[in-house]
Amino acid sequence: MTALREVAGYLPERRVPLEELLGDWQLPASTVETLRRSYGYSEVRRQKPGETLLDLLANAARGLSTLPVNESRIRYVLYARTVPVSLPYPHNPLPELCELLNLQAATAFAVSHHGCASGLLAVDIAGRLLAMDGDPDALALIVAGEQVFTLDKMLRPEAQIFGEASAACLVSGDGARDRVLSYATLQRGDLDHWDPDNLDYAERFGKEYATLVGEVIGTAAARAGLRVDELALILPHNINVRSWRKVCQRIGLPTSVVLLDNVARLGHTFAADSFLNYRAAVDGGLLSAGDRYLIVSAGYGSIFSAMVLEH
Repeated sequence: MTALREVAGYLPERRVPLEELLGDWQLPASTVETLRRSYGYSEVRRQKPGETLLDLLANAARGLSTLPVNESRIRYVLYARTVPVSLPYPHNPLPELCELLNLQAATAFAVSHHGCASGLLAVDIAGRLLAMDGDPDALALIVAGEQVFTLDKMLRPEAQIFGEASAACLVSGDGARDRVLSYATLQRGDLDHWDPDNLDYAERFGKEYATLVGEVIGTAAARAGLRVDELALILPHNINVRSWRKVCQRIGLPTSVVLLDNVARLGHTFAADSFLNYRAAVDGGLLSAGDRYLIVSAGYGSIFSAMVLEH
């Protein structure tokens, strides 16, 4: 059964307040205050000038204490990415990362098919690859994190609270803790942000968002043999606090079940949210042995994914 062996996160030192982040938009002070109070935004982390995407990913991988002693066991390196293009052509950080970490023998590739939910997809793919590998000692390394390089100017200001942080995760084909109990994903192509024919996608996406997130949470819980109210904790993607209030109302859970602290601290860190929120939950003592918890994310392309694990 797929398991998370170790998860590490990296947060750049530079903090960018909400007001500075949205300075180019020339928004009224009342709008910025609404984003702070209602949506829960406060600041994001950003790298210093001159720091690279390779630096961002390598710092997360170096946070894995067991990585150096397991280099020979890592068969696969997966880069969970939100957007297809993370750097100007022909730059690609993945080969350099593998060389830096002494993982040249591993099969390395990027996963970007599910947008910000690609982190969960990467865990699922890693587990399937390791199951087929045949070596019970084989491991996979997942890295996630992106620089704010290709911001879509069509996005509204409240959808652009992007942070630069990263995470790394060692995955095994079996393990005693943080075992994957279920994985569910659904796609609504008619709500796809990238479809030029769907000019009203944002309005329809907003109306159905809470329902669709609630649906995938319920599906993942049911596949794990659980009711939603039996989940000890929900680790979300850090879109905003307001949307999670709606989701909780839809599924009948208090917002206290959802770890929302990182929305204000970090903003939305692309596919790294899932792993950074796991790290925050463990470091904060929010998970005990045997707890069943759920990670949930949504990505452009109208992908909704949820995964139930046992700590």
